[in-house]
Amino acid sequence: MRIVERPSPNFDARPENAHIDILVLHYTGMRNAEEALARLCDPAAKVSAHYTIDRDGTVYRHVDEARRARHAGVSYWAGERDVNGRSIGIELVNPGHEFGYIPFAEAQIAALIELAHGILLRHPIPRHRVLGHSDVAPARKTDPGELFPWRELAENGIGVFPSHSPASPASGGGKEAFAAALAQFGYGVAPEVDIPLATIVTAFQRHFRPEKIDGIVDAETERRLSALLPLCETTNGRTRP
Repeated sequence: MRIVERPSPNFDARPENAHIDILVLHYTGMRNAEEALARLCDPAAKVSAHYTIDRDGTVYRHVDEARRARHAGVSYWAGERDVNGRSIGIELVNPGHEFGYIPFAEAQIAALIELAHGILLRHPIPRHRVLGHSDVAPARKTDPGELFPWRELAENGIGVFPSHSPASPASGGGKEAFAAALAQFGYGVAPEVDIPLATIVTAFQRHFRPEKIDGIVDAETERRLSALLPLCETTNGRTRP
C-alpha cells in the first residue's frame, strides 16, 4: 500500500480522554480525485478526512489519527453526537450519486482493507462500529452508498454484514419495536434525533440490504437487523463487540 502525504489544515484536537472507537467510510462525491483532494485540503472548505483512497489504490494521508478530522459533520451514533471526536474518517474517490455513481475499483477496496486492518490494530474499534457516513447522518448523506462492498469487507474482518441464514427470524414487532432495535444497534431514532423512521430505515437498508432500499420495515429488513444484534451487546449504555 502506497501512502502519499497530502496534509490538510482542517483538524483540531480530540476531546480530552476521547477513545477512537468508530471508523466512518465515505465517498468523495466529486467529479475526480484531484478536485476532492483540493477541497479536503482547502482551509476555506473546513472539511477533511484522515485518509483518501484513489481508484488506483493510492492512499493520501491528510490528518494524523490522533487528531480530530472534520468528516462526519452533524451526526449521531449510539448516544454520541461528536462522531468526529472519536472516529477515523476515510474517503474513497467516487463521483457519487450526484455526478454518476459507479462501482468502487478493486485496487481501491484492496487498499482500504489493508489500511483498515492497520487502523483496527491501532485502535479498539468494534466491528459493528465500522460505519458509513449515511449511518451516522442518514438525513443528510447517502455515502458510501449501495454499491459499496460491505459484505466483502466483513469477510475480511472489517465491519459486519448479516448472513443469509434463515436462523434469524423477523421480529414481527412492528415499527416501534424495529425503531428500538435500530437504537440498540446504534442508529439515532426519535426522540434522540428528529429524523423520520423511514429515513433511518433507508440508511440501514443502504448498508445492510442494498438490493432493496425503500424505507419500508418488511420481514426481510427485520431479519437483517435481528441477525446483526447478536454481534453486539449493550454495556453501560454503549454498544460493544
